Amino acid sequence: MIVRIMGEGQVDLTDADLDLLNSFDAALEEAIESGDEDRFRKALHDLLERVREDGRPLPPDSLEPSEFILPHAEAGMDEVRKMLQDDGLIPG
Repeated sequence: MIVRIMGEGQVDLTDADLDLLNSFDAALEEAIESGDEDRFRKALHDLLERVREDGRPLPPDSLEPSEFILPHAEAGMDEVRKMLQDDGLIPG
């Protein structure tokens, strides 16, 4: 599964990573709902760090279709809130 992190590029993750990533996504949604900036920053950092750790970076010139797009590390809470779908940033 190909994931794009805005401003960084794409990584390839296994489908097995999806359940784990959904738990990080849920924590991010909860942080946004609470309006707690510190909690939001930590949740966003944790989600992106997990994707970077588990994913295999694709070459910079690769333009594969992404299954989902994640915000950049410095994204604000309002920016991420606008990206959320019914099931968060990560479908499933």
